[in-house]
Amino acid sequence: MRIFMLVLVVCVISCTSKPKEKAKETAAVEKTTKETSTQKTPEKTMEKGSIHQFTVKDIAGNDFKLADLKGKKVMIVNTASECGLTPQYEQLQDIYETFKDKDFTIIGFPANNFGAQEPGSNQQIATFCKANYGVTFPMMEKISVKGDDMHELYQFLTQQSQNGLQDSEVGWNFQKYLLNANGELEKVIAPQTLPNDEAVLAWIEN
Repeated sequence: MRIFMLVLVVCVISCTSKPKEKAKETAAVEKTTKETSTQKTPEKTMEKGSIHQFTVKDIAGNDFKLADLKGKKVMIVNTASECGLTPQYEQLQDIYETFKDKDFTIIGFPANNFGAQEPGSNQQIATFCKANYGVTFPMMEKISVKGDDMHELYQFLTQQSQNGLQDSEVGWNFQKYLLNANGELEKVIAPQTLPNDEAVLAWIEN
């Protein structure tokens, strides 16, 4: 009888302790899960890309390495010869003359994406720019700045995943992209904003 009672007591203790242990285990798992779910995931900092990785063709068909512009602020602008904004060539040339010896340059990319307002050949464009506006800042060969045939440089300029700053779309001729001395995109300026706008000049001089 005593042996039977002893076995019974052991069984009761065993049965009551297991649920308690299981409850403790469940609580511990829930606590860990809760703590893990409330931990903040570190924000991923998007690295800024640089235009210095690209080599393009100038308007004469020669290689133009953007890496050669390291240390200079750069304005990249898509141009057109038959646009209402074409007179901006004058302001572009003025600020180029003013700041070209102060670690700043302008690069023009003729493009025929808007209203077919840049229909000419590279030679015709070069002649037009020189004859009408005395352009001496670097002009590149004609490219596409939007659509399926967008040039790789403009893919970089318009895609945050590449430039690390923002997505954008070239809205019209004479949109300006401002890049710092490391070749990193810093600002996008609307086509209608003049190249010598106070905000642009302040950025160049800063």
